[in-house]
Amino acid sequence: MTKLNIRDVSLKGKRVFVRVDFNVPLNEAGEITDDTRIRASLPTIELALKQGARLILASHLGRPKGKPNLKMSLKPAATRLSELLGQTVAFAADCVGPEVEKQAHALKDGEVLLLENLRFHPEEEKNVPEFARQLAALAEVYVNDAFGTAHRAHASTEGITHFLSPSAAGLLMEKELEYLGKAVENPARPYVAIVGGAKVSDKIELLQNFVKIADTVLVGGAMAYTFLKALGVEVGKSKVEDEKLDVARELLNFAKSSGKKFLLPKDHVVAEKFDASAPAEVVNGQSIPADRIGLDIGPATRSEYAREIAGARTIVWNGPMGVFEMSQFAEGTLAIAKAVAASSALSIVGGGDSVAAVKKMGVADKVSHISTGGGASLEFLSGITLPGVAALTDKK
Repeated sequence: MTKLNIRDVSLKGKRVFVRVDFNVPLNEAGEITDDTRIRASLPTIELALKQGARLILASHLGRPKGKPNLKMSLKPAATRLSELLGQTVAFAADCVGPEVEKQAHALKDGEVLLLENLRFHPEEEKNVPEFARQLAALAEVYVNDAFGTAHRAHASTEGITHFLSPSAAGLLMEKELEYLGKAVENPARPYVAIVGGAKVSDKIELLQNFVKIADTVLVGGAMAYTFLKALGVEVGKSKVEDEKLDVARELLNFAKSSGKKFLLPKDHVVAEKFDASAPAEVVNGQSIPADRIGLDIGPATRSEYAREIAGARTIVWNGPMGVFEMSQFAEGTLAIAKAVAASSALSIVGGGDSVAAVKKMGVADKVSHISTGGGASLEFLSGITLPGVAALTDKK
């Protein structure tokens, strides 16, 4: 960790602007249905309060397209945070302007103010310097604890650091960087990367990087059919990105010339149509019949992938092995979750469906680290610099 973290900075009596990730799901009544992200920020908030900081919290919620939308107000988050902290969290009706400045400057040691949704202003996502300067005017210290938005150069993640110093990482941000850093910089070997999901195009950089740094790459999900077709295997009516066949061939050739294992499904779970009522059938070979769609990895593939996972010392998993939402095509993803949980390796799981799978199997506590940032962890593992991290103050 080459960046300052919250423990390196004196916070007593200071107004501290903390960028959190309170992008929580709300139901029609405006109630929070899952407070995981709010709970994830508690260690940073509690540490700052213990030190006597005057906290100004800021976040986005949903995609309000640059204008106020009451359905995406952060007010419910202020209520929930008050309950979790056991103290009142004040709420600001906006995130910039004279009224908000007045509220921020009136804070006493150990008090908390949550600002209204940053994305109610188009300047947030456009990273407009004047808007960033207005955010910075609220505080004396900046802390970024929103790893999930660190891959975006927005006013509250990157722009603000040009006007506010020092800029430090929060405890959640630090934890993410520490674990993901272990998977990139000096991983324990053998290193097994598991990549699933629908599209090769979404994960080209990730796959390219994994072929460089991992020893074995296990591929599942619909993207596997693009690779199989690139090898001349019949894939029936399965989802294929025809425009990515050359990219798939290049990746396969690169893996072969690098002496890396790049494993594709050897059998499949298929159906006549993509439908929750469609009965699942197992195809015992790599080819899929012309009138069938591949929707999950088959039993032989599950066993082979589980053996590879069992021998690993570092495991990174991103993306499901099949159509995880439909129970008859979820077996492959659940089998991978079970294998990862049974391993004593350093294991990192990122991406919505992979995280959902380890939770569904009740094995989330057996995984070393569950990443809170889908896109951010994807880019970090792909070797891309995250603007929200690069902007933080370097340790001397």
